[in-house]
Amino acid sequence: MSAFALALVVAAAFIHASWNYLLKKSGGGPGLVALTSIASLAIYAPLAAFAVWQSGWKPEPVHFAVTFMSGMVHTAYFLLLDRAYRGGGDLSIVYPLARATGPLLTVAFAIAVFGERPGPWALGGALLIGASALVLAGNPFAQSRGPVREAVGFALLTGLMIAIYTLLDKRAVAAYLIPPLVFDWMTNAFRCAVLLPWARHRAPGGLSAAWAGQRRTALAIAFLSPLSYIFVLTAMVFTPVSLVAPARELSILFAALMGAHFLREGDVRRRLLAAVGMALGIAGLALG
Repeated sequence: MSAFALALVVAAAFIHASWNYLLKKSGGGPGLVALTSIASLAIYAPLAAFAVWQSGWKPEPVHFAVTFMSGMVHTAYFLLLDRAYRGGGDLSIVYPLARATGPLLTVAFAIAVFGERPGPWALGGALLIGASALVLAGNPFAQSRGPVREAVGFALLTGLMIAIYTLLDKRAVAAYLIPPLVFDWMTNAFRCAVLLPWARHRAPGGLSAAWAGQRRTALAIAFLSPLSYIFVLTAMVFTPVSLVAPARELSILFAALMGAHFLREGDVRRRLLAAVGMALGIAGLALG
């Protein structure tokens, strides 16, 4: 992996962990999830228009098809993630499980479907990052509380969505050459088309309540969430997805530190052990 690609992915990891921390701290809910998507459309619309003009991109029917499919998977991802956090899952449990499951599945699919062949260092690094994430999460199934077990289930489903949308999005930006910023904006547009009526049905008045009580959080997530993924999409344009997907999991370390420091979720020794494993895993990806 090139130094530029690694820099993009590491920056994306920190940003991604930050908006997940904000989502967990806020309490989430249908109104907030819908509001952040709508706000993202408004924030990034001028930049998306500029990207279309500057790149000279010409949309084709297949572009809308792949963008729609990705948008629907991203919708499921956001709803499952929000449900896991609201269901009683700690940031330091839900986030590592979701983020570790997704890349490991992505690497397997990338090898089987795209024919990618990561070297032994890169493959070992990917496995080490996944194992470190599980060390960081501990044994969530040992939790006796029903809500925690339920949150674990939603976290694993979130990981499956991550694997699916990563493979779809890799093809969109690398094979169909849709500009990353434009692609992310279009997937968000399709997501809004689903989330807005869903939020009104599930929580009447939820959008207004979220705007009144969680406006700053919603706007912060609306800016940070697309930014982190635009960095990842940019890296995937010229880097194999089997390298990018595991490298993103450095965000697990950032999320764990935020959970320990700001949310008082504890267990520093295990977090340090996992941090060392992730650092070695990132080194393996860089060598591979």
